[in-house]
Amino acid sequence: MKKIFFISIVVLAAAIIVILAGRHSPFGKRNSSFASEPKKEITRIVFSQEGEELTLENNGEKWLLDGRLETRKSSISNILRVLKELNIKSPVSPEHFDTAIIKNKISPVRVRTYENRRLLKDFFVYKTRSNIYGNIMKAGRKAKPFIVYVPGHDGDIGSVFTMNELYWQPYTIFNLLPSEITTIVFENLADQTKSFSITKSESGYLLTDGEKTLSGYDTDLIKRYLTYFTYIPFESWAIGMDNAIMRTFPDDPPLYRIQVRSKNSDIVLSLWERKNPDGTKDSDRMYGRTDANDAIFIVRYFDIDPILKERDYFFNQE
Repeated sequence: MKKIFFISIVVLAAAIIVILAGRHSPFGKRNSSFASEPKKEITRIVFSQEGEELTLENNGEKWLLDGRLETRKSSISNILRVLKELNIKSPVSPEHFDTAIIKNKISPVRVRTYENRRLLKDFFVYKTRSNIYGNIMKAGRKAKPFIVYVPGHDGDIGSVFTMNELYWQPYTIFNLLPSEITTIVFENLADQTKSFSITKSESGYLLTDGEKTLSGYDTDLIKRYLTYFTYIPFESWAIGMDNAIMRTFPDDPPLYRIQVRSKNSDIVLSLWERKNPDGTKDSDRMYGRTDANDAIFIVRYFDIDPILKERDYFFNQE
C-alpha cells in the first residue's frame, strides 16, 4: 500500500513538473507572451492611445473599422498574422528603454485582442527606430520590455499597430458602376484644349469642351470610358513623403483634376507628377489626393492611365 502511495506521489510530482516546464519561459510567461492564440479566430482588435480608441471587428461577414467603415482586406490579414506570430527577439535593458522610449516621450499603443468576448492578449507597443523591428513591447506598464518580431519577417512590424484610420480603409479612388455616374469633368491643367466633360441626359450622354456641346463623338467610347471608373485603386499612402514637398501641394497646380458625380457621391481627384530621388520624372507613379481629406497617396500609371484620356479619344478616327 505504501509502495502504491509512493508511486502515486512520484507520478503526480512528475506531471506537475512537466506542466510547469511546458509553461516555462526564460523571461516569465506573463511578461513575455505576446502572440494571440484563439481557439478558432481573433474577432476583435482594439487599439488605444492617449484617450483615443480604434476598433477593428469581424461582424461575421466582414471586418469593420469602428463598426461603420469597410476595411482593407490586406491590412486585416497582415495584422492577424502579426498578432498570431509575435515572438521575443531580445530583452531590453532598463537603460536602453529609458534612452529609446522615456527620454523620447514615446506614448505606447495599447493593443487588446479578443475572440468574441474572451480577452486573448493585452499589451503595449512602443514604436521606435532604435531597432529594425520598429518596436519595444511590454505585457504591462510595469512588465519587462522586449524587442518583438515575426519570424520570417525581418522588418518594421511596429508600424502595423497604427491609430491612423486611413491605413485600415481600402486603397480605392473610384468604385462606381457606369449607371451611377451622372457627370465627369476632366481638366487637363497643362493643356485645356484636351479637357472635356461628360453629362448623362435623358437621351444619352453629352460631351462638351467645358462651354459648348460637341458633335460627332462616339457614344460607345463614352460608355467604355465610364466602365473604367468601376474600380481604380491607389498603391499606398505617401506617409514617408518629405515635408517640404507636402507644403508645396496647396500652391502647386496639379496636372489633372477629375470630378466625378454620381447619385450618392461627388469625388474630386487631383493628380501631380512624382519625382524620383534623383529629380527625374517618375514614369511609373503619380501623387494623388481627393477632396475627402488632405492625405496624399501614390497611384500607379498602370491603374490610373485608363481614365487619363484626351478629348480626341471620343471621336472615331476611322
